[in-house]
Amino acid sequence: MITLFIGDNSFEIERALQKIATDFDGIVEKIEGSDLVISQLPDILMGVSLFATKRTIIIRNLSENKSIWSVFSNWIPKISDDIHLVLIEPKPDKRTTTFKSLKNSSDVHESQQWSDSDIQKAEKWVASEALRQELELNKKSVQTLVQWVGVDQWQLFHAIEKLKLVDVVSDETIKDVIEASPFENVFSLFEAALTGDAGGLSRTLKTLEQSEDVFRLFALLSTQAFQLAVVASATENDSITKDFGLHPYVVSKLSPAARRLGKSGVSKIIAIFAETDDDIKTSKADPWLLIERALIKVANT
Repeated sequence: MITLFIGDNSFEIERALQKIATDFDGIVEKIEGSDLVISQLPDILMGVSLFATKRTIIIRNLSENKSIWSVFSNWIPKISDDIHLVLIEPKPDKRTTTFKSLKNSSDVHESQQWSDSDIQKAEKWVASEALRQELELNKKSVQTLVQWVGVDQWQLFHAIEKLKLVDVVSDETIKDVIEASPFENVFSLFEAALTGDAGGLSRTLKTLEQSEDVFRLFALLSTQAFQLAVVASATENDSITKDFGLHPYVVSKLSPAARRLGKSGVSKIIAIFAETDDDIKTSKADPWLLIERALIKVANT
């Protein structure tokens, strides 16, 4: 039997591996595929231990081993029926013969990391995971936790573990106990610019400069500018959350600024970000200075 995990959602994959290990009555063998040589394959795929009739073998990143991956499709029919082979491939080349062979002969599970459009999925998962960990969270607390932490499952999982140590969970305790996500921090930065708080945005930017990648930060800011444009352009007949995939929290945060600025004001902000993007790409100045200049322009819009 072959089980193939593909995708970059390491949380879901690790949890699935835990279940495989728990269900197996024996010691799970773990192998780094990039270190293998072809001469080891017969013992790994065809050999049976003297001390066990069944084997479970987990191999990670075998596709990085070009010499083996190129011929591995020939070994698939030779795998012993007494072996459960588990392959972990975050980004396999789906064009290869080996991948196509594995796809036809394996139990394939694809797990991709969640994006900002998966907020509702994250909220549903948090509610379920909190119950599993015997933590009582009402709907409002679930929403606040996802808004504060983001959609990264590892971060959400550890946040739930921390909240289990708190007597009463509320919005205040969530923000006191749990570190905010980069998205939430950047949202606060963008919000400071939209409200004309030049001093607040400069302080927040200096704090973020100590921990954030400048290009990732600008990408997040640009996303929020685009979301602002969506909110400003929406008509009464549009369902922003449904038609454009924006979370109600984001809409509620951006709506006051969208109404105040109107389409013309928001267009000026989009132009500011487009100009800054060009300046960053052509290295006209330090990216942090360019971002601060852009946000000050937004604050003065």
